[in-house]
Amino acid sequence: MNLESFHAKRAAIIYNPIARGLSRRRHLLERSLAALARQDIQTCLVPTTAPGSASAQAREQIENGCDLILAAGGDGTINEVANGMLHSRVPLAILPGGTANVLAREMRLPIHMERAASLVRQLKGHRMAIGGLRFDSPKQRGFVCMAGAGLDAEIISRLNLDLKAAAGKLAYYLCGFAQVLRTLPEFEVVVDGKSYGASFALISRVRNYGGDLEIARGASLFRNDFEVVLFRGTRAASYLPYLVGVTLGQAARMNGCTVLSGRTVTCQRPSGEPVYVQVDGELAGVLPVTAEIIPDALTLLVPPQYYAREQSLMAVPACA
Repeated sequence: MNLESFHAKRAAIIYNPIARGLSRRRHLLERSLAALARQDIQTCLVPTTAPGSASAQAREQIENGCDLILAAGGDGTINEVANGMLHSRVPLAILPGGTANVLAREMRLPIHMERAASLVRQLKGHRMAIGGLRFDSPKQRGFVCMAGAGLDAEIISRLNLDLKAAAGKLAYYLCGFAQVLRTLPEFEVVVDGKSYGASFALISRVRNYGGDLEIARGASLFRNDFEVVLFRGTRAASYLPYLVGVTLGQAARMNGCTVLSGRTVTCQRPSGEPVYVQVDGELAGVLPVTAEIIPDALTLLVPPQYYAREQSLMAVPACA
């Protein structure tokens, strides 16, 4: 689906008014509206009203006739909007305005919101699978980028939100280093029926992690599986060598790290303290949890160069 032949008649920007990239720069939204208008896309602004409201707002906009939804904010806002669009044929476009902007960086979109808006007509819509999480209920929550159980979710659970607003990604690193003496619980991870142990399990659809690193180096938005990266170690300090290995692109070769692909991943709850789970950078719950592929779930507008690159890699196994 090429948006040039799609002729969007009515679009909505659903945005998080307190996102770090937007709370002090409302003018970026106004300039983005103008950039879309220059492409003959008439757009209204729809601010989120509470945590979780973006899903219902996206559904409402589609029911009211919108044929293009743009999510403006960070990956958490994009996650909420995408959950309201599952199995719709209406395409989703991304206007980055968060802290890490993982999805925008994965697709090599401009991080400047107005610049990203100005390129919407050049993007192409492609159907893709997403991940779905189930905790202790039949209800499933979708995720576009990744889910993590263990260390990274623990860091998010302890993050000072005021520091995050002021320092951005640096707040995550500071919080992570503050946990260096902690003892980490290990838990069982079952990937397509085979059992492993981990104190951090990353279940990813993207290579990019946090905007700075590539951990799941074989993942792709256009594969029908996850890349699963498992780290072992009961001391948080043991993750410092892992960090070096990830930075050098050698994590998969390190003792204690396992990289594999799968379509169903279950993380069991260990005895003792709860183990947290994060979804697209937001705290989501505690173990146990099961992640499954939801096929043909979403139409995402992506740069054609990015899609061509992904297609060229499709024959390569996800954990290669």
